[in-house]
Amino acid sequence: MNLLGTLVYKRAMKPDLAIDIHNLTKTYGKGARAKQALKGIDLDVRRGAFFGLLGPNGAGKSTLINILAGLVIKSGGNATIWGWDIDRNQREAKRAIGVVPQELNIAPFFTPREALELQAGLYGVRGKDRRTDEILDAVGLTEQADAYARSLSGGMRRRLLVAKAMVHSPPVIVLDEPTAGVDVELRRSFWSYIRKLNDEGVTILLTTHYLEEAERFCDEIAIINRGELVARDTTEGLKRRIDHKLLTLRTEEVLSEVPAALVGLAGLDCRITPNGRLQIRYRASEAHLEDVLARVRQAELTIADLSTTEGDLEDVFVALTSADEGTAEAAQ
Repeated sequence: MNLLGTLVYKRAMKPDLAIDIHNLTKTYGKGARAKQALKGIDLDVRRGAFFGLLGPNGAGKSTLINILAGLVIKSGGNATIWGWDIDRNQREAKRAIGVVPQELNIAPFFTPREALELQAGLYGVRGKDRRTDEILDAVGLTEQADAYARSLSGGMRRRLLVAKAMVHSPPVIVLDEPTAGVDVELRRSFWSYIRKLNDEGVTILLTTHYLEEAERFCDEIAIINRGELVARDTTEGLKRRIDHKLLTLRTEEVLSEVPAALVGLAGLDCRITPNGRLQIRYRASEAHLEDVLARVRQAELTIADLSTTEGDLEDVFVALTSADEGTAEAAQ
C-alpha cells in the first residue's frame, strides 16, 4: 500500500516545488536588542527530493522549520508548501507538511495508538482513512502500541514522533535531528522506512548533526550559517569545493622523518605518521597525483603501497561555517 494514502488536500496538479522560499526573514526583539535570525533566505526544494539543511547551532535552521510549520511568524518574505502559501492558505499548508521535532515532547499517559488516533482526529482524518497499525508497524512500535508513552525509551519516543508526523499522509516530511538518541539498529530500520517514503514520492527535508547521514541519503544539501544561505549544491558538488587531497604512502624504506628532498616544496605539506607512513597533503588545483609521485621518486623512495583521501562533507561544513572568513571563502 502506498504510504501517501488519500490526501484530503490533494491538488489536481502536483507542484514542481514541494517548498519554495523567497527572501525569508525573521527578527526577534526590537531596537538595540533585535536579533536577525534569518537574513533573506531564498531556497526551493523540488518535489520528491531528499534534501539536507545543515548548519551549526544557532544558524537559523530551527527558525526556518518552525516558520514552515506555522509555529513562528516570519518577519518578511514568502514561502509555499506544496503550492500553498503559508499566510494565505495556512490550513492547506499545514496539512501538506509533517514535522518531526527535535524535542521529545510526548504526553506521558497516552499510548502510541492513542497518540496517533488523537493526532489523526486533529487533522480531520476519517476513520476509514486512518493507518494507525500500519504506521506503528513501520516505525517498529507494534509491540509497544498499548504501553504508556512514559515507559518508552528515548529511541522509541523518537519513532513515535515520526509516526505522529505521518498520520495525515503529508507529501512533505521535515526531520529535525531525527536519529538523536537512537541506537544503531533502530537507526537502520528508521532510515529504511524514510527511504521507502521518499521512493514513494514523499519529499524529505532533513536537518542533522550526523553529517554522514546527510552525505549518504541527501540528493542536495543547503548550508545555513548566521541566518544566511552560504551554499547549496548536490552532495558531490559540495565535496568538490574542498580542494585538498591527502596521499598516504608506505615505502620500502623505514622513515623516521621527512626526506630532505621533500622538505619545503611549494604546495606540498609532508609529515611522517606514528606508524612510519609518509603523508603528503596537496591541492588538486595546483598539482596532479603523478606530479606528487614523481617528487617522491626523485627523493629515491620506493613505494610499496599508497592510498588517497579526498575532502568529505564534514570538511565542507567546517570550511563554510568557520569563524575564519578566509577559510569559508576558500570553499565557496
